[in-house]
Amino acid sequence: MARKRLGELLVERGLVTPEQLEAALLQQTATDKRIGHILVDTGVISEDTLIDVISERLSIPRISLASMVIDPAVLQRVPVELARRYQLIPVFAIGNTMTLAMADPLNFVAIDEIKYHTGGDIKRAVAMLSEIKQAIDQYYSVADSLEGIIGKPTDTVDSLAAEVAKKEKSEEAETPIIKLVNLIISKAVKDRASDIHIEPDETALRIRYRISGIMREEASPPKSMQRELISRVKIAADLDVSEKRLPQDGRIIMSVDGSPVDLRVSTLPTIHGEKIVIRILDRRNLMLSFRDLGFRDRLFEDWTNVIHKPEGLILLSGPTSSGKTSTLYTTLQDINSIEKNIITVEDPVEYSLPLINQVQINEKAGLTFPSTLRAMLRQNPDIIMIGEIRDADTAQMAIRSSLTGHLVFSTLHTNDAPSAVTRLVDMGIENYMVVSALKGVMAQRLVRVNCPDCVESYKPVDQILKRAGLTELADVTEFRRGTGCSHCRGSGFKGMTGVFEFLAMNQSIEDLILAGGSLSAIRDEARRSGYVPLFEAGLEKVVNGTVCLEELLKETSNIEDYTFQSDQIAHEDSHAGSL
Repeated sequence: MARKRLGELLVERGLVTPEQLEAALLQQTATDKRIGHILVDTGVISEDTLIDVISERLSIPRISLASMVIDPAVLQRVPVELARRYQLIPVFAIGNTMTLAMADPLNFVAIDEIKYHTGGDIKRAVAMLSEIKQAIDQYYSVADSLEGIIGKPTDTVDSLAAEVAKKEKSEEAETPIIKLVNLIISKAVKDRASDIHIEPDETALRIRYRISGIMREEASPPKSMQRELISRVKIAADLDVSEKRLPQDGRIIMSVDGSPVDLRVSTLPTIHGEKIVIRILDRRNLMLSFRDLGFRDRLFEDWTNVIHKPEGLILLSGPTSSGKTSTLYTTLQDINSIEKNIITVEDPVEYSLPLINQVQINEKAGLTFPSTLRAMLRQNPDIIMIGEIRDADTAQMAIRSSLTGHLVFSTLHTNDAPSAVTRLVDMGIENYMVVSALKGVMAQRLVRVNCPDCVESYKPVDQILKRAGLTELADVTEFRRGTGCSHCRGSGFKGMTGVFEFLAMNQSIEDLILAGGSLSAIRDEARRSGYVPLFEAGLEKVVNGTVCLEELLKETSNIEDYTFQSDQIAHEDSHAGSL
């Protein structure tokens, strides 16, 4: 029995009228385009519908590329030129058989050419053309025209000495390896990555970007380029290229799209070579407001009141990569003025801020937090920012500075805001000094934001609801999450926002601290004074659909420290429209 043509199937299923099919056939005669693409281009059917019908007609599977992670080794089998020309991409390989996702699985010329190029067998799958184009841009970005950038392995720099000599001779003459490094960095900046990881493996050189807190693998250059690529990064960061046994730290300043980008380079010896992590500090990401960080009305008012006090100690707490530096820098920019002398001591200085005197710690040279603070106090500062209180000496200096007429900002690594109070006491600070100096503590976390292009309502599983204490409110609360699409590359998330809790000092809390009250007693008293813990503060973002419940639970790990109040979510829901 003869297989029905695509147009006949579309008419039979009521997706296209005979008149629309006739018009498309006439257009096909003039343009030589496939009938399905004509119907999509003219808006008669959607691309999604077309792919479903093609999959049914040809009895081949349909693939959603947005939800896949493609092995870079598979990509290397098909040159980007062929992928773009025939609108296809390899998705996986088993032995000598490779599966291609194709927009036009009837293009046998393409199949034969890929088969000839790879020397193996080909299996077909069908995918939307838009997804294929996006996947090619995503996965081939670093390796795109790789041969044109780096040539064959023998075309790269022959030796480290030759690379050093070439750099000394002319910084402007870009070698293929320099072009490749610049491409890796510029793409990471454009993708708003926070870090680039260059990781040598036994048989491969892996490149991964950290975007919105999650590692994502990119198409990687061949293993044979490992030595030249790592050497180039070390040369640019003014590191010792001959030293491969010890960790090193360096810095690169480069321009991406006309804007300066600060890159912090860290090397670590591994059994397969040096691993390099490049932290990206893009000044364009620093120009934030408190609203951009995720502050809401009440928090904004409380924080603004405390940071404009003339003296005292203000602390931010949270683990590494919780956004404390962004909050500190945004705060300093908010209170910065020509009338104030602001000095910071940091390790490292992440961004250069105008009108602010920033000091970089250098422990090898004896420039530590305590020694720098002593010198800073002789510089007549109005405001001091200490990057981190790491030890008792730094804590003592911070307290003393705040008690002698200075406004002091700093950070502590504690789970929540009340824990910062007891941490100071544990460091040997007298209770009365904590009460006299401390004006407020803010704890924070970064959580991923639901992708607005694929967010939808759902009901969390009972285990999650029970853990969150929301079982009774599940039927009256709309929970939302991203399902994964081409815009978020199948992750369901797009961007990050902050979740904050703020502990303001008042007479009752101060009396409790003076009496040596326990951490749980301080938490209970704080709640009676209006303190809202991290998880409950984050529920506001869950109710308005910004964050999914599972993401909030994952990042606010201290929810077992208090009993959730069931009327909180109802309170947040009533105010959601004003957020």
